[in-house]
Amino acid sequence: MARFTLPRDIYYGKGTMEELKNLDGKKAIIVLGGGSMKRFGFVDKAVNYLKEAGIEVQLFENVEPDPSVETVMKGAQAMREFEPDWIISMGGGSPIDAAKAMWVFYEYPDAKFEDLITPFSFPKLRTKAKFLAIPSTSGTATEVTAFSVITDYAKGIKYPLADFNITPDVAIVDPDLAETMPPKLTAHTGMDALTHAIEAYVSTLNSPFTDPLAIKAIQMVFEFLPASFAGDMKAREQMHYAQCLAGMAFSNALLGIVHSMAHKTGAAFETGHIPHGCANAMYLPFVIQYNAKDETAKKRYADIARAVGLEGKDDCELVNALCKKIDAYNVALNIPKTLKAFGINEDEFKRKVASIAELAVGDACTGSNPRAITPKEMEKLLECCYYGTEVDF
Repeated sequence: MARFTLPRDIYYGKGTMEELKNLDGKKAIIVLGGGSMKRFGFVDKAVNYLKEAGIEVQLFENVEPDPSVETVMKGAQAMREFEPDWIISMGGGSPIDAAKAMWVFYEYPDAKFEDLITPFSFPKLRTKAKFLAIPSTSGTATEVTAFSVITDYAKGIKYPLADFNITPDVAIVDPDLAETMPPKLTAHTGMDALTHAIEAYVSTLNSPFTDPLAIKAIQMVFEFLPASFAGDMKAREQMHYAQCLAGMAFSNALLGIVHSMAHKTGAAFETGHIPHGCANAMYLPFVIQYNAKDETAKKRYADIARAVGLEGKDDCELVNALCKKIDAYNVALNIPKTLKAFGINEDEFKRKVASIAELAVGDACTGSNPRAITPKEMEKLLECCYYGTEVDF
């Protein structure tokens, strides 16, 4: 038996944040990031809409990029003191991911973070509160997914938490918020969305329900990301929808080793923190080369290439054309091709690559990758990503 889960309601279009006026509840806590939503006036709008609905509001602010276990625990404590019946998170993937994890510890104060690392092992939620997400970036799609990524900085590891229980009840996909993204963030989140859709399409858990969402998202990203990066707000709106479609696909089909590698390298190097979308963009062409040695995966990558208008006399040529197209987008978006070009120190990379490879193989996303991988193979793949060498194994 398979399962396909989405939020109960998705509101989309410019100005749809006004839907907060119609929320039914008594208390709402709004979980926020570093302050941009306040600066651009969106927090005041949200608070006023909620007050119109007769809802008392409290803010939990300053969730850091790549939120920590400590921040999650602080937020859960604030929720236990305030006792909201709605948890609302507004901003990029970090505050929304953090709020999802806070939700668990609000409803289950005695739970331990280690209990949540095993995928799909969460306790039943919605005993105290429902969850509403309003994204301001066009990449993570956490507003429609069953995932949250939390970082244990003491161990230097990002943990992808996965459970259908943390799929939001309501998503408000209002492109007005995405207009605030700077170019670099637009590039990184856009390539994150592309990676989500491509990995969902080739995942071992792909299905007739997820395939159309993934393909449409891929087509839209290739069509609209360059103009969105250049500041075209009509294209920015379409990217906001494309990333949401990609999220619906990967939340149900799951992901693959591009994400396993990104999760385990993002916070691993003292010589540079690697933003998640940037890591995905760098690793994606190398992982496609690795996975395409599996015949089923190769056919599906070729399907993607045809869907975006690429040509080739056979599947191998189509896969190569897809990798070249992704490389060209990375160049246009000022994303480095390799970890070395990104600035990761070679000695540090050599010292840590074996342990990172082992952690990446154990990541929750590895299980649905279309081609199996061992720690030794993962180490070789990471070396290809560092030096830019061909994946020939």
